[in-house]
Amino acid sequence: MKSFKFGKTAQNLPIIAYQFGGMGPKALILGGVHGDEIEGVIAANALLDCFVQSFTYKLNLTIVPLFNLDGVLLRQRKNLNQVDLNRNLPTNDWTSEVAQEKYHPGIEACSEPENQALVEWLEKNKPDYVLSLHSWKPLLNVNGNCHSEAEVIKKFTGYEVKESIGYPTPGCLGTYCGIERAMPTLTYEIERGLAAKSILDIHVPAILESLKVTEQR
Repeated sequence: MKSFKFGKTAQNLPIIAYQFGGMGPKALILGGVHGDEIEGVIAANALLDCFVQSFTYKLNLTIVPLFNLDGVLLRQRKNLNQVDLNRNLPTNDWTSEVAQEKYHPGIEACSEPENQALVEWLEKNKPDYVLSLHSWKPLLNVNGNCHSEAEVIKKFTGYEVKESIGYPTPGCLGTYCGIERAMPTLTYEIERGLAAKSILDIHVPAILESLKVTEQR
């Protein structure tokens, strides 16, 4: 395992990433894209703890448990600049139109330092699979060819697998990676308000098992 500075936040705090393995397909796991979705943060940090204890996958895996660190510290969805990082990526459908204030996309695509770091890392490393941990209604939103991972998780959780989250998401990670750049992306919406114990007992093992599929990419 090695840790490194993935980038910086709008408040100039370091975003720390952890890299495991080195051989095999490349995978990226993000937690805390939305700072108030603590369920995803819990899952990401629990995964990190599992990987530190033992990493046996044939993967080159990078995990960023606190991508929107400022938002997590402030307990808010958006970053310090009040931008929704999952509406700010430079997708073909990015728009400056503010559908709702909580989805504020920023003044221009990729205006935020967090996303600038993410885009730079993605373009350099070109992962074979991206897992983004959120919380909302129980849902496994697949963009690109990651149905196999989603089906494994569904067996543990009973969550529905869908190719659309059900409403427009311009500037989102699933579109940027999974649709426009052939980097399959699974947006994992853990049930909002779920107890930490259930996350640890159900969702973390589900993800660990699904990564065995990722090894075969």
